[in-house]
Amino acid sequence: MCETRPVSQLSPRAPAPTQAPIPAGTRVLLDTKARFLDRDLLSGGSPWRLLRLPGASRPVVQRWHGGGDVAVGEERLARTLVQQGLLHPIFASDDTTEDIDVIVPVRDDAVHLDSLLATLCDFHVTVVDDASLDAAALRECCARHRVDLVRLEENLGPAGARNAGVHATSRPLLWFIDADVTISDAAWVAARLRSAMNDPLVAASAPRITGPAGTTARERFEHRFSPLDMGATSALVVPRGVVAYVPSACLLVRRHALGDGFDETLHVGEDVDLVWRLHDQGWLVRYDAQVVVSHAARPTWHRWFAQRIGYGVSSSHLALRHGNRLAPLRADGWTLVAWCATFAGKPLVGARIARVAQRRLRERLEETTDDADQVANELVGRGMIGAGGPLARAIVRNFGAVVLVAALHPRLRRRALVLYCVGTAWRFRSQRPRPADLPLAVADDLAYGVGVLRGAVLTRSLGALTPHVTKSTLGLREVLGLRRGPTTD
Repeated sequence: MCETRPVSQLSPRAPAPTQAPIPAGTRVLLDTKARFLDRDLLSGGSPWRLLRLPGASRPVVQRWHGGGDVAVGEERLARTLVQQGLLHPIFASDDTTEDIDVIVPVRDDAVHLDSLLATLCDFHVTVVDDASLDAAALRECCARHRVDLVRLEENLGPAGARNAGVHATSRPLLWFIDADVTISDAAWVAARLRSAMNDPLVAASAPRITGPAGTTARERFEHRFSPLDMGATSALVVPRGVVAYVPSACLLVRRHALGDGFDETLHVGEDVDLVWRLHDQGWLVRYDAQVVVSHAARPTWHRWFAQRIGYGVSSSHLALRHGNRLAPLRADGWTLVAWCATFAGKPLVGARIARVAQRRLRERLEETTDDADQVANELVGRGMIGAGGPLARAIVRNFGAVVLVAALHPRLRRRALVLYCVGTAWRFRSQRPRPADLPLAVADDLAYGVGVLRGAVLTRSLGALTPHVTKSTLGLREVLGLRRGPTTD
């Protein structure tokens, strides 16, 4: 069994939120999914939560819907909502590049590097040659574009190469860009990412990364469903949130917050590890979906499958460091029972559990809310009923091969296929697939699942294969409809 690393000691602590209220005059925008369920109950955020606001805060929050300024006296409320992912500050962009060091790790990819450097002519760029076999080609490319070059004689991998670039530079902001990333307007992208740094609690910001539009089936799939694409909605990056991590293929980081840098023992998943370490130390990481860059797809089918398998392998290594954040699926016990019963052909069992949960929650809320029914229905609907699609998706993503094997059994075939179809369809809930995307989606999931199994063997750990079942507030007697008898002294 590998030892769990003390990740909390690798990055400095962020300033306390109470020490950094959002300044008066800052323009803020309420998250599009945030809404009031009651006079003072605000739902939304990342991860989703229910927040009871103090006093007469509702008019203030409603004023921020669609955009508004923070007035004097509202600074701490704004900071609280920002920390919860319910509110997004909008800072003015600064076009300066003098405080940014661009670091480009590369290994034997002079063609992509040449194209990228042509778009970064106004930046301070350091290229890290990670022990390329054709060092002369990279040296010539860097000389042509007049950028600094750091040559590593031993291949350290992406994390080690980025750390070498950090040690070779000194500016307060570090912009990590992979050589095969395409940026149409680097100055504008940098200005947008840099504007997030006006918040002293933000340690990193990242754009949306898609695959370039190509002609092959693999390229078209990557363009629409790249594994680096975190979606079309900007968000605060939080473990188990709407955006749980951001890739380091294009990532702006505050040097002070970086601490010991990327974990060089991780050749895949080092970006997830970094983002979660920053979060654990109190820093914020922002994802700006309005800023879009592209990342080249793997050039061959073999490398495409190897990439997906590598992602799966990394989950076990990350689980050793970050525990149940890498659990293949998570739910409270009764939610899991309800959906297992539904898929087993007993939907009435699941319906009863949902009704009991709604009644129990309504009773608890009656004295503190104006509309206990609405709040209870919202919470149970989101937490229990709405868990079906994500649970099916998690099962197919991590255990798809097992589900398909189960489909070979005559008595399990129909349910296994329904489960697999629901789990596969859930990934397409925000974008309709083309027919050619379906086999690639299946191959993507199967390769990732194989990687998860391989990672468990390599690390001798079941952390990435073990579901995380949380304790439910419902008791067995309540679900069965049994009342406790009267107690006697």
